[in-house]
Amino acid sequence: MEGNGLVRRFLFFISTVILLVLLTLLSLPTPPSGDKAAVLDSSKNRFHLYKPKLLRKPAPRHHSVAVPLHPLDPLTVAEFNKVRSLLASHPLFRSSSTFALHSVALDEPEKQLVVRWRKGNPLPPRKAVVVARVNDVSHVLTVDIETGEVNQVETGPISGYPMMTMEDMTSAGSAPLANADFNRSITERGVDLTDLTCLPISTGWYGKSEENRRVIKIQCYSMKGTANFYMRPIEGLTVLLDLDTKKVLEITDKGRNIPIPKAANTDYRFSTLNSQQQMKLVNPISIEQPKGPSFTIEDDHQVKWANWEFHLKADPRAGVIISRATVRDPETGELRSVMYKGFTSELFVPYMDPTDAWYFKTYMDAGEYGFGLQAMPLDPLNDCPRNAYYMDGVFSAADGRPYVRSNMICVFERYAGDIGWRHSESPITGMDVREVRPKVTLVVRMAASVANYDYIVDWEFQTDGLIRVKVGLSGILMVKGSSYDNMNQVNQQEDLYGTLISENVIGVIHDHYVTFYLDMDVDGSDNSFVKVNLQKTFTSPGESPRRSFLKAVRNVAKTEKDAQVKLKLYDPSEFHVINPSKLTRVGNPVGYKVVPAGTAASLLDLDDPPQKRGAFTNNQIWVTPYNQSEQWAGGLFVYQSQGKDTLAVWSERDREIENKDIVMWYTLGFHHVPCQEDFPIMPTVSSSFDLKPVNFFERNPILRIPPNTDKDLPNCEAAAASA
Repeated sequence: MEGNGLVRRFLFFISTVILLVLLTLLSLPTPPSGDKAAVLDSSKNRFHLYKPKLLRKPAPRHHSVAVPLHPLDPLTVAEFNKVRSLLASHPLFRSSSTFALHSVALDEPEKQLVVRWRKGNPLPPRKAVVVARVNDVSHVLTVDIETGEVNQVETGPISGYPMMTMEDMTSAGSAPLANADFNRSITERGVDLTDLTCLPISTGWYGKSEENRRVIKIQCYSMKGTANFYMRPIEGLTVLLDLDTKKVLEITDKGRNIPIPKAANTDYRFSTLNSQQQMKLVNPISIEQPKGPSFTIEDDHQVKWANWEFHLKADPRAGVIISRATVRDPETGELRSVMYKGFTSELFVPYMDPTDAWYFKTYMDAGEYGFGLQAMPLDPLNDCPRNAYYMDGVFSAADGRPYVRSNMICVFERYAGDIGWRHSESPITGMDVREVRPKVTLVVRMAASVANYDYIVDWEFQTDGLIRVKVGLSGILMVKGSSYDNMNQVNQQEDLYGTLISENVIGVIHDHYVTFYLDMDVDGSDNSFVKVNLQKTFTSPGESPRRSFLKAVRNVAKTEKDAQVKLKLYDPSEFHVINPSKLTRVGNPVGYKVVPAGTAASLLDLDDPPQKRGAFTNNQIWVTPYNQSEQWAGGLFVYQSQGKDTLAVWSERDREIENKDIVMWYTLGFHHVPCQEDFPIMPTVSSSFDLKPVNFFERNPILRIPPNTDKDLPNCEAAAASA
């Protein structure tokens, strides 16, 4: 019996200890739910949120065994390999000693097949479209992956060449080192060849002398003492190179009297700054999602968030392609079509220095370099926030072998403290009403580093049905070496073509134009484009104390030329894409409108050779009938093109566009006059445009969204300081 008593006392003691431990734990500050825990930092006596999972990277995807699950899914590794094998056995390639694949991508099925397809249905035949150079001749081919059939596509007489391969760019940069005259020029400038780096610069087109040969220009920099070699140009030294043979055709050296700018204060890497230079102006910040993200990505490419669904993929030329964007109607629950396909079609970047070493710098970053090929892996926590999901791109090398560009795209929810809608009643009404909804959005992001410049492209989806397309410009200026180290040395009559931003460094004035392809399908494919002009109207004598007012005058564009728009501040208009056969309950046609923000228009002469090639920037808005072969604003083959296959040329046909399947093109523009704050690396400057519903919904589509409350979100506050 005594033994049993001892056992009971021991069990009581253990139970008491366990109870005390539990009570102690319950009295501690409650950590957030989910995978977060409260961790005490004893050095500062503060509680911090701890989240072991820093990234929302999908489970490792085995690209080698991936299969397509949607008609618009990009080619898989297995499909790339099948295409490569089929081409290797094709007579065109078998008989060739030299060939390169400049682009291999999905040949998308016909639009109506995609629109009718439903999950679970068999996929339409999978085909690839291949742009190849065989024995110095350009070809476009389609490859049926299932049947093995290879067909050549008749492109007609098109000037220009396909976009460069990564191998083109890499080999062109090193090719001049095989030339003794070039090496001599470098060493005579006092630059060690081991400190040299050279960039391939597309040449544009300036006349007959540049035809019938694929050429590129090479300019070089000193890497000594800095990672930012762009700030150390070897000014005036330009090499003309045959891009096919990699032979030097001409060396121009006109800048021997111009010093190479110093490396001091040019390196932008945080690790190179000393402790006095490093600044901590703000504490780290992130948003917390205690219940996890609100979006899902199904079958690797199908994004679902709030009331939106769309298909997302990477593309070697366009970068990111958004397809089949639909929004759920809150009244009916129906998924309604907004946009069939949207992407960056072309980027035109002309520099404003007409001198020998600069006049040709008029880049077409998508058609010449490949906007997607230049997309770099995104940096977690800096390029994209903690809650981002990352997506890879799979592309083809010049020999057809597939490779993976990891973390090329990120998807995340954003809350920046903005307001979705609000209203508060004044006390004079006697009503105590304060209703506010936070604005949470979904962002799809990529960043392309086209040599010195970095472009950040965001597609942002909002719960009210709005799509915002935003472009950010950052990176490093392309600068010109100068003999001047102070403006007091410059003759007032001399044109620097830019700004002296540091000793011996001129930032050259230039423009950026980003043209977007927007195949709007507003509640179906048959749409119309409407200009809604805001006109000043005068009242009749005695009609009103007012003298004037504005009225909206709607004009439906009948043909392409009716829809060409140059934005004018003092002649304002709205620009609607409507479905005339779908009306709201009160009789308005459903629609979406493009809402421009800050933009710029090209001021170059229309007959200037670069502007002929970039004539798609002559208007900010164009509308064309849908044509699957017309997707690239600068033409199919942009490199050294003469501007004979551009959006501006197609639109001259003045085709009918009323109540048709139409495509809207919008160009976002930037003028950049460099300043010292752009040295040695540029703060990001951004602009955007919106695709906004106009009479698309019967009423405000986000009325049903609930407000936030304290219980919805974790409460993490600094603990009281220790005594």
